[in-house]
Amino acid sequence: MQPPEVRRDLLDALPDEHIETAYAKINLALHVRARRADGYHAIESLFVFAEDGDWLAGVPTDDGAIDLTIDGPFGEGLGAGQDNLVMQAARALQSYLGEQRGAALRLTKRLPVASGIGGGSADAAATLRLLARTWDVRIDAKELAALALSLGSDVPACVASVTQLVRGRGELLEMRDIEGLTRRPILLVNPGVAVSTGIVFAGWDRIDRGAMDATSLDALIVGGRNDLEARAMALAPEIGAVLAKLRSAAGVRLARMSGSGATCFALFDDPKDAARAATALRRDRPAWWVMETRIRAA
Repeated sequence: MQPPEVRRDLLDALPDEHIETAYAKINLALHVRARRADGYHAIESLFVFAEDGDWLAGVPTDDGAIDLTIDGPFGEGLGAGQDNLVMQAARALQSYLGEQRGAALRLTKRLPVASGIGGGSADAAATLRLLARTWDVRIDAKELAALALSLGSDVPACVASVTQLVRGRGELLEMRDIEGLTRRPILLVNPGVAVSTGIVFAGWDRIDRGAMDATSLDALIVGGRNDLEARAMALAPEIGAVLAKLRSAAGVRLARMSGSGATCFALFDDPKDAARAATALRRDRPAWWVMETRIRAA
């Protein structure tokens, strides 16, 4: 086995085909409809993806070993062992394919951990995309979806990382082309707190407030909601402060919490308004994480 420092050297100055972006996932609306008999929750959610996210670099190796190093602003304290979703995804794909080659991987963690924007799920999906390409293998889309679901409920949608209506526990996906979403400016803000997805879902009040209308952006703004927002705010009141700031920004169309929190988002019509809001937040709340980006196209 090659020593880790040699493997890290392999990852420097890689061409684009050896690099994947793990695109941040945003729930424009998240309706929790029921708790299922298997313990999962039945949801309806409109997933969109930012143009930015974590970065994953990798090269194939001949010894069968999967090695992971982690850097980036949110990499400190994040384990690179077998419980990391990147490692789990790599091992799962390797085992499924009977692949004899290994990989040296480096995750640059740019998204906050446990923040409701799919960081770990997006990382796992990026691993599947990257290794399928660098190992030059073919895998059926349905087989890949099943493999992705075994890693986490959000991973199947993160494989394509395009706008989708997501139902069930995350296994029912419907691509959506909603006018006015693609390339729209979006601001992501996290107050510097992590909340547990499991604890937030466990605190859902079990009230079905109705189906989602995802036919248009206006329908998502007027009739959409995040059914986990109240529970997350009870655990992390800072979420309320973020939402108040975002909702008071000039030019904002929609501000809502994403996923189980604590990251919130704001949609804008004009990128100049988004830029001004980002500048003001960085000035007034320097401890908050702020990412100014756009909604990714297909």
